[in-house]
Amino acid sequence: MLLATDLDGTFLGGDAESRHQLYQLIASHPDIRLVFVTGRGLESVMPLLSDPAIPQPEFIISDVGATVVHGDTLQPVMEVQSPIEHRWPGEYRLVEAMAVFPGIVRQDVPQERRCSFFCDESALTPEVQQVAQTFAVDMLYSAGQYLDFLPAGVNKGSTLTALMKHLGVADDEVLVAGDTLNDLSMYEQNFVGVCVGQSEPALLAQTENRATVLHAQAAGCGGILEAISHFGFLGEAGIDNETALQHELGKSDLVMVYHRLPYEEYYDQGKIKRRNPTSPNGILPTLMSFFADGKKGSWVAWSVHDPKYGEFETHTSIDREKYPNLVAARVALSKKDVDIFYKKFSKEAFWPTLHTFWERASFREDHWQVFLKVNRLFAERTAEEAAEGATVWIHDYNLWMVPAYLREMRPDVKIAFFHHTYFPSADVFNVLPWRRDIVGSLLQCDYIGFHIPRQSENFVDVARGVAPVTVKEKQSCAPRFLTYGCAVGLDEMTSEIEVHGRTIRLGAHPVGLDMGRIENALESDEIRQLMTELRQDLQGVKLIMSVERLDYTKGILQKLEAYERLLQEYPELVGKVTLVTVCVPAAREMTVYNRLQNQIEQAVGRINGRFATLGWTPVQFFFRAVPFERLVAYYAMADVMWITPLRDGLNLVAKEYVATQGLTSGSGVLVLSEFTGAAAELRGAVLANPHDPHELMVSCHQALTMHKSEARARLREGYDIVRHYDIAHWGSSFLQEVQAAERCGPALQVA
Repeated sequence: MLLATDLDGTFLGGDAESRHQLYQLIASHPDIRLVFVTGRGLESVMPLLSDPAIPQPEFIISDVGATVVHGDTLQPVMEVQSPIEHRWPGEYRLVEAMAVFPGIVRQDVPQERRCSFFCDESALTPEVQQVAQTFAVDMLYSAGQYLDFLPAGVNKGSTLTALMKHLGVADDEVLVAGDTLNDLSMYEQNFVGVCVGQSEPALLAQTENRATVLHAQAAGCGGILEAISHFGFLGEAGIDNETALQHELGKSDLVMVYHRLPYEEYYDQGKIKRRNPTSPNGILPTLMSFFADGKKGSWVAWSVHDPKYGEFETHTSIDREKYPNLVAARVALSKKDVDIFYKKFSKEAFWPTLHTFWERASFREDHWQVFLKVNRLFAERTAEEAAEGATVWIHDYNLWMVPAYLREMRPDVKIAFFHHTYFPSADVFNVLPWRRDIVGSLLQCDYIGFHIPRQSENFVDVARGVAPVTVKEKQSCAPRFLTYGCAVGLDEMTSEIEVHGRTIRLGAHPVGLDMGRIENALESDEIRQLMTELRQDLQGVKLIMSVERLDYTKGILQKLEAYERLLQEYPELVGKVTLVTVCVPAAREMTVYNRLQNQIEQAVGRINGRFATLGWTPVQFFFRAVPFERLVAYYAMADVMWITPLRDGLNLVAKEYVATQGLTSGSGVLVLSEFTGAAAELRGAVLANPHDPHELMVSCHQALTMHKSEARARLREGYDIVRHYDIAHWGSSFLQEVQAAERCGPALQVA
């Protein structure tokens, strides 16, 4: 069958259950073809195409029949479109002619090959009809307020008939659905039809005696489902069999969906074994802590499956003592899929774009298809794990498309998403070829969290370019966040939006620290001994510390060049300061960073060759991962922490330094890029623009020469923040907001 349906009040109408049932039926049934037939302009239909809850139409007839395009490419079906073009006299002369009628107002909506107005029926005078005759166009009035001028002989029915003839589809294979008088032309053809419940009385009156038209009882999608059964389009199988649930309900009330397992896997003598992460972070134990009270839960993550090691284990325990009812639900991926999905595509397409380096991005459609496959596998595993009405917490951009697939599979669950990386402005994000798919997926969430208000507001701006967004609620950013004090500050943020009848809550939740981890490191005898040795080695020398991963977003080269200039401009610092740079290498597969590594090593060699003296090295460069506990010792001894990425979602190293200095009653100074998320949160830091070489140098000099009383006062401000807003606060406050948000439902409704 081919379903040719109006949108507003018809395909987008009815209760949530009926909409979901019809949409699932169309998506799962290979023999159902879908055509949108609407009075909307094509631009007004486009937002629906980015909504994954809505089945994608094969064709779109818009502008009351004046436009006909392919549903995937939005390119005209020229065999049908060309004759319509030839009958249209043009827009502007017709608009000028109608301007003399004061009771007729032009609609400010997208429209092509038609002119649409608002007016009362009393305004349809002979003079108005004369205008239609003069320009050889048809005049259509509907719903007591809409007046359309269309090319002669063009309407929804005529264009649909021409399209069916072009496709070779028989009339009795077509079911037309509508609810207003401007749908009447579809029923005047030889198609089978349904007027859905709550249709315009005038349409019901005009179709009352047509044997092939059903007047359904249920509104919207419910009426279409009635008609499919009434006319027997699916035969004896019926609708129920076609829309049966594809997934049995799971048992987990809370499901964490994270690209990484909460333990490490390794092979030993041909067997896979597990161990605690060698480089733990505070997020993993914090997320697991929500299951400490015996709550049933699942942690969905990928694991490499190599058939030579035997059958894949889909479920494993994590820690039977601490979390007896928490299981790891593993998604089996091949090494090739992991390399493309995570190490190549995510890092070569999404990572540079998110951090505003779109010119470095590489977009490959074949990699996008792998990304979609992996995200669907994550969604399928999540759907199997979640109990009825469960909360699903999805993490970061690697899993952008999971909400789209999951909402289709499990409309009953509450979906939350936290974006750990930076989210850029619309002019940057829109470079992504798949932006509509990504944003459409995120708009399936009930709650979306970002680090800071600016990133959340950027998302709202991006969403505006994909779908009609209504801001329902705003809130002040102060005093929690800086407003005008840094490049990523904001005075007011959007906390609730409505898109296609769904409500999505938004929030700012900067990730905090595990303070206990730092305290434990400082209490270690080994670390105390290292601190003593560093204190002796650094007598008479101020230590500038820099810690980052190897990445062009971190501004490492710019920092080294600023340091070189600092020694040149202030020769009295020669022999008195040392820059210790810890640069954590990227994975071997990430060859995109090889050139950057060579440039950094050359810069270090140049600076040391130019300024080094006997017994003093300007730059100590460590190109390796350093154990966290040893880093804490360096944090405690560093006079200046120089953190100046060109763009960063948050930056936890800055917080680690402030926390360490605060716990040791230090007087160190944090120099922080104002393009990090932490800059909007951490008061007391010396902020710098990393794109300005002079400011980079001056801010570092300011920190080196700052009076201790000022340094301590600044440090207290930052320490109060990191101590209060720790990792536990981050996790609990996010989940509280998620629980407070109302579930947005399975599909949209536009009336």
